[in-house]
Amino acid sequence: MADTVYKEIRKKHDLTRDEVSDRAMSSGTPLQPERLERIENGKFPITPYEVMLLSDIYGEPALCNHYCSKECPIGEKYVPEIKVKDLTQIVLEMLSSLNSMKKNQERLIEITADGIIQDDEIRDFVYIQKELERISVTVETLQLWVEKMLAEKKINIEKYNQIINE
Repeated sequence: MADTVYKEIRKKHDLTRDEVSDRAMSSGTPLQPERLERIENGKFPITPYEVMLLSDIYGEPALCNHYCSKECPIGEKYVPEIKVKDLTQIVLEMLSSLNSMKKNQERLIEITADGIIQDDEIRDFVYIQKELERISVTVETLQLWVEKMLAEKKINIEKYNQIINE
């Protein structure tokens, strides 16, 4: 049987189940090593709360997106999987999508101005809708990148939070 993502990430961080359990307990949340073993071996379903806990312990915010897009019945339908990328690639994808939308801005206004999408407008509308989805995914990818950098202390979290809360 293949390792679950939860086991792979724990191994990547070179932690034992006991160490993860200790870290969970020190954050005020019990997570017994036996339960973690069952989760890692696919014998027990993980709860969203446990995913968030492990994401914090490992400094792996992508774990939450994995759970939502791959394991949660609602998320499987509505949450796209976000791939971890470097900042340059994220910015270039964002600029590409924004440029495409700028070109299609007038067409979107034409299509939606009457509140009805006619049969001859559907193709263009779907194309624009897909471009908007690409922008949304790119924004989520940027957010995931920021969370990863904050977790790795590569961005000053105090300064970041201060500016976010202004």
